[in-house]
Amino acid sequence: MRLRRLVPGPDTLTASEAMAGLGLGDLAPPERPYLVLNMVATLDGKVALGGRTAGIGGPADRELFHHLRTQADAVMAGAGTLRAERYGRIVRDPALREKRAREGLETDPIGCVVSASLDGLADLPLLALPEQRVAVLTGASGELPARGARVEYVRAGLAEGDGREVDLRVALGRLRAEWGVRSVLCEGGPTLNAGLLRAGLVDELFLSLAPKLAGGADALTIVAGEQLPEAPELELVWLLERHGELFLRLRLGGRERGGRDES
Repeated sequence: MRLRRLVPGPDTLTASEAMAGLGLGDLAPPERPYLVLNMVATLDGKVALGGRTAGIGGPADRELFHHLRTQADAVMAGAGTLRAERYGRIVRDPALREKRAREGLETDPIGCVVSASLDGLADLPLLALPEQRVAVLTGASGELPARGARVEYVRAGLAEGDGREVDLRVALGRLRAEWGVRSVLCEGGPTLNAGLLRAGLVDELFLSLAPKLAGGADALTIVAGEQLPEAPELELVWLLERHGELFLRLRLGGRERGGRDES
């Protein structure tokens, strides 16, 4: 399967080629990992059909999704997304685990679970896999039942409120300092995306736009909740297309580039 590259110049490439050698960890600031969001949406901005992302993107989106998971030390998602999508082993395909090794990464990324309360996560398939290392970012004091995965906790609660809401800046700083995580791929959902953006912790956005319309005044978009205090400007790094689907890589304004050629 080949995709047309429209920006920065006409070319064709595979999903594997598009998502290779990104060197995200090399772009990390000293105090935290480099963080990219990956989302899929309809043309009217909706991120779920029937409560799930399945059915929005096509085969090219799915290939890009799985190949992007080969580029980061850790893959993060919020509790709602984990429950809805039933996360299991993050990189299932042995060929993609080999690709991670060629990129200089561990064959299995760390699975980062963001949950203020830990509610509803006990039966998550991700937690039953002995080969999966999991970091639970939480402000809660409890623990999930042991089920097979190597689960550790990053306790980082905000002081205000009930103390359980996750301080994302502190949690990411600890992932960098204590776990050696230099790059994080966040797969949502919209509430977590909003928290990361408000805290100034997002460096890039990978966005797949499907040629579909969903409607629904209350349907979720890629960023949930109240309007952001400032509307971040994004710079287009590249644009791919296949069968009417558009795949954008965008960098948030003001973020410095690393030393790699990203064209």
